[in-house]
Amino acid sequence: MKLPLKGIIPPMVTPLLENMELDLNGLNKLIEHLIQGGVHGIFLLGTNGEGPSLSYPIRKQLILEACKIVNKRIPVLVNITDSSIDSALEIAEYAKLSGADALVVAPPYYFPISQEEMIGYLEVLAPKLPLPFLIYDIPSCTKLHLSIKTIKRAKELGAIGVKDSSGDMGTFYQIIEEFKEFSDFSVIAGAEIFLSDTILNEGHGAVAGGANLFPRLFVELYEASCEKDLDKIKLLRQSIIKMHSTLYNVGSTPTKSIRAIKCGLSVLGICSDHMAQPLSRFGEKNRKKIREYLSVFEYDVHHKNVL
Repeated sequence: MKLPLKGIIPPMVTPLLENMELDLNGLNKLIEHLIQGGVHGIFLLGTNGEGPSLSYPIRKQLILEACKIVNKRIPVLVNITDSSIDSALEIAEYAKLSGADALVVAPPYYFPISQEEMIGYLEVLAPKLPLPFLIYDIPSCTKLHLSIKTIKRAKELGAIGVKDSSGDMGTFYQIIEEFKEFSDFSVIAGAEIFLSDTILNEGHGAVAGGANLFPRLFVELYEASCEKDLDKIKLLRQSIIKMHSTLYNVGSTPTKSIRAIKCGLSVLGICSDHMAQPLSRFGEKNRKKIREYLSVFEYDVHHKNVL
């Protein structure tokens, strides 16, 4: 895996069947859809992948099957975040055996912890990890917004980058500045809407949920941002803003964008849209809205020659 890690790394949806088994056919179609769309890596068991809701056997099967399908064509990153350090290490070891390239570590969820406790956790965990890791800031799910001091300590312990899903752009720009001198350390946005700003400010890429649906759109925006093609950036960002105002706005739950992406993949015939509890797939009313939005959106992005 070449460092720094760059580009579009979708937080891949986990295709499930109604009985909660892995949708192997859908998994194969989804991974090929992403790779053909030009993505630069795949992130397993993240928020869009419903990682914390999946059983350990399903998590392991997903890691193994995804690594087989990808077959080293692009890097595979595996989220090992867990409430138990032993469980995190178990998944880390399995990821290594399965052929994954890197791990992703966020603060353990459930208990609110301090920055000092997080540093102490990393000091125990990091030396035991069998693969390189990224530190992951997602305070909406973990109750801790990582400080620059904590990220610095993670780097000292071997972190190869940071994925920032805090939505705090002020701190995010500070992180970019803080780590600019380290050519092998990646600063990656978790909020896809900030992709172009990230690249123009010398960040490295985005873990973009919408790239599950339209990988080429996000790859094109990444490339335009690298080339500082401001006119093309403006055009492509309009499509992503439209996605946020339509597809991601269906339903009223806090997880509506996750449900919309999975429903959209089902409408496109790529994989099933069953979800692990406590999440549930859209009913027919919302599915119809997704279908209507997708029909217009697909035409829109095709018309702009970005697919």
